[in-house]
Amino acid sequence: MEESQQLASSRSYALLVCTLASFLTPFMGSSINLAIPAIGAEFHAEALSLNWVVSAFLLTSAAFLLPLGRLADLYGRRKMFLGGLAGYTLFSFLSTLAPSLPFLIVARALHGISCAMIFSTAVAILISTFPAHSRGRVLGINAAAVYAGLSAGPFLGGIITHYLGWRFLFGINALVGLVTLVIAWAKLRGEWVGAHGEKFDWAGSLLSVLSLAAVIYGASTFSLGALSRWLFFVGLGGILLFVWQEARAPFPLLNVRLFRGNPAFTFSNLAALINYSATYAVGYLLSLYLQVAKGLDSQTAGLILLVQPVVQVLLSPVAGQLSDRVEPRIVASAGMGLTSLGLLVLSTLRLQSPIPLIVANLLLLGFGFALFSSPNTNAVMSSAPRAYYGVASSILGTMRLLGQAFSMAIVTIMFNLYFRGIQIAPQHADLLVKSMNLSFIAFTVFSVGGIFASLARGQIHH
Repeated sequence: MEESQQLASSRSYALLVCTLASFLTPFMGSSINLAIPAIGAEFHAEALSLNWVVSAFLLTSAAFLLPLGRLADLYGRRKMFLGGLAGYTLFSFLSTLAPSLPFLIVARALHGISCAMIFSTAVAILISTFPAHSRGRVLGINAAAVYAGLSAGPFLGGIITHYLGWRFLFGINALVGLVTLVIAWAKLRGEWVGAHGEKFDWAGSLLSVLSLAAVIYGASTFSLGALSRWLFFVGLGGILLFVWQEARAPFPLLNVRLFRGNPAFTFSNLAALINYSATYAVGYLLSLYLQVAKGLDSQTAGLILLVQPVVQVLLSPVAGQLSDRVEPRIVASAGMGLTSLGLLVLSTLRLQSPIPLIVANLLLLGFGFALFSSPNTNAVMSSAPRAYYGVASSILGTMRLLGQAFSMAIVTIMFNLYFRGIQIAPQHADLLVKSMNLSFIAFTVFSVGGIFASLARGQIHH
């Protein structure tokens, strides 16, 4: 009886700290979106430079996620999780002191490495702690925490930026990170090591980090010159070389066998990549549209953007629980279909588009996102062997972050067509709308393709 109570208590604290950590990173990202115009005004930065406040974080997060997940499997997921929280707190604090835009971008890049330590371990700790029959429910709660961060970010970010300034956003994140770190240090007991006695693949890690960084940087600056295009294609070649090398390594960073004969794992990760490529930049673009084209202040814009993640918070636990009983491919594919419809509507926005239309569309997108996210995560983790939970979580996180980086890269390419050397300002609102329309058309095409990837995953429940 006492052992059962201890196990229940351990699971409760694991869920608490992982949920808090899963709240932090989307809260930071969504709140910073509302602060981009204010940051640009303070540092007199043009549109393409400002994109790197977001893209630098995504680049380092994606590049380091897989090696850090493997290190967590080898030496302990709790250690890596705590290290990530400590780094998150430190670099949030340093961002409050940024004297220039380059300093802020570097701090955001280091921030990304810390968040990769959290991304690679939070879901793996939950999956290691809870039994299979309750994973969908737990992952639904975790997804709800992500969307709660997305919900609070625009609302609080808009208010704080409007009344106190953008630096206070980073200060609040540092404070919340410190509180989460203290709770995790005190209450998260035990350690989870999934690969006893194996060695770390240093060569594979170096190759994967450099290749992913080259792909993301090259994609983000693809339209700016020949060097960026060369970097992109060299990075793609490096990824192919990495996969070839990992298939022959005795202790690979990426176990290629996770994908062989495992369509559920393969297509669920592909669906995640496509989904985030199609959706991540929606909040970024709409925050600019509402403030620059519609003339709203950051507080009001944040309140409008609150609609979508609130729907996700309410529906994600239900969708996750549903995926414990119904095949995740059915639930997630329905979500991708609704998302595609919402993106298609956004591609028709004009300067005169009414605010109620945007609100209604955010409701639709929130419904679609909620139906996709937690069932898809359930499918990925349920199709991975226990010893590779950290790596599986890191692969899924890499797909998410690559998708987010590609989403911002598409925006950067579209902005480069209209905003080269020009600041985003009300007098150029027509250029903003044109670049948004092209971006949303591309996102719609991606999302429709993602429906087929989601359907192709096959059966999870047997």
